[in-house]
Amino acid sequence: MKVLVTAKRVVDYNVNVRVLSDGSGVDLNNVKMSVNPFDEIAIEEAVRLKEAGKATEVVVVSIGPKNAQEQIRTALALGADRGILVETDIEVQPLGIAKALKAIVEKESPQLIITGKQAIDGDNAQTGQMLAALCGYPQATFANKLDLGDDSATVTREIDGGLETITVKLPAVVTTDLRLNEPRYASLPNIMKAKKKPVDIYTPEDLGVDMTPRVKTLKVSPPPERKAGIIVGSVEELVDKLKNEAKVIG
Repeated sequence: MKVLVTAKRVVDYNVNVRVLSDGSGVDLNNVKMSVNPFDEIAIEEAVRLKEAGKATEVVVVSIGPKNAQEQIRTALALGADRGILVETDIEVQPLGIAKALKAIVEKESPQLIITGKQAIDGDNAQTGQMLAALCGYPQATFANKLDLGDDSATVTREIDGGLETITVKLPAVVTTDLRLNEPRYASLPNIMKAKKKPVDIYTPEDLGVDMTPRVKTLKVSPPPERKAGIIVGSVEELVDKLKNEAKVIG
């Protein structure tokens, strides 16, 4: 069984993001970039399936600039077998990403596609669902647990009311939630081995895909600074301030 996973290049979650002075976007100069954390969970799950003998090959795909090869190499060091980069310098958005992934799915014919439920930059949580719709595949989003059978996958999903367990036929698209697993760290020997693993590079034109952005960002602004809190001397004073100053109670 071949498993296809994604590895989006995003600003590292430890970085304090700065907005450009003209409000056109986020400052990416000299900023540490990493694999999207939810995609790390997807990679870990795919590698575990291979280690358990349920998958024979793990292929990692990234869509973005040439530098996204760094994130592919990270995934290869974590245990993926080979990588694919769809190289583009335009702003990638969910529909364009889903179209490019569909073209890769048609080339690779994986039995299972695992993606992060969302990327921490755009926070859209749309790509997996769009990919499933374009491919005509069943989908199991926000996966908390994944059990793979011969021709089906049983997935426990995180939903607003708790947990939901469903079974989908393969091929299918699964998107990972935070509690599915704990991603491993890449060892130095595996980092060295990853340098020799193959990475195929395509352009959207090679795949016959139009990735032109459909949404235009008008302005990016940082959240307003919070005012310093105060210490009140009594419950009565607290109620008075909530009622008369904050006006959050009647």
